[in-house]
Amino acid sequence: MSHDNGSVFEHTSLPGSCFADVDLAGSSFCNVSLRQAVFDDVAFTGARFANACFGGASIANANLDGMTINGILVSELLRVYAQSSDQGKPVA
Repeated sequence: MSHDNGSVFEHTSLPGSCFADVDLAGSSFCNVSLRQAVFDDVAFTGARFANACFGGASIANANLDGMTINGILVSELLRVYAQSSDQGKPVA
């Protein structure tokens, strides 16, 4: 992996690290483990996740405007879910 204007970390172990007030805009993360990582007050605006495992992940108190999952707006998914829940119908 080459990165023209930045640092390259390859085959590096950084468990338990803390990154505070760090600008990683335009960075790439390939074959990286973020298991049990915590993101607080982080901007993922315009970020793209592909071939990612979100098993057991949770999102709380987040701005989801414009966020899509497999091309479907999350706001629309939540709207349909809320409507189905309000009507006591199971969500397929």
